[in-house]
Amino acid sequence: MPLNRLVIYARNVEETARFYEKHFGFTAISLPGDRIVELVAQEGGVNIMLHQAAKGQRSGQSIIKLVFDVADVEAFCTQSAENGLQFGPLHEADGYVFANTKDPCQNSISVSSRAFRKDGV
Repeated sequence: MPLNRLVIYARNVEETARFYEKHFGFTAISLPGDRIVELVAQEGGVNIMLHQAAKGQRSGQSIIKLVFDVADVEAFCTQSAENGLQFGPLHEADGYVFANTKDPCQNSISVSSRAFRKDGV
């Protein structure tokens, strides 16, 4: 059974939707009367559902990291910086590169070239 959706509880659903649209190419879809904004992934990836956070829920309290596969992490981070999204330093690990940032809800995000390793693992 495939994993098709992740839920992010957001204080500001609209701001979070714009963030994922601008920086990661998602398309926001909202049905009339629905409390959820669904971010549809490009190229068959996992969709993200944005749900209004409860008043007592703290931002970034989940232990989860969203990882986006990119072939050239350094180029992606440079382009993202031009669009206003700063990543931390590049890290090298076992034949791939990754960098980290946070979304407006303080959830951890990584871009990684792991899927493009030469050994295919």
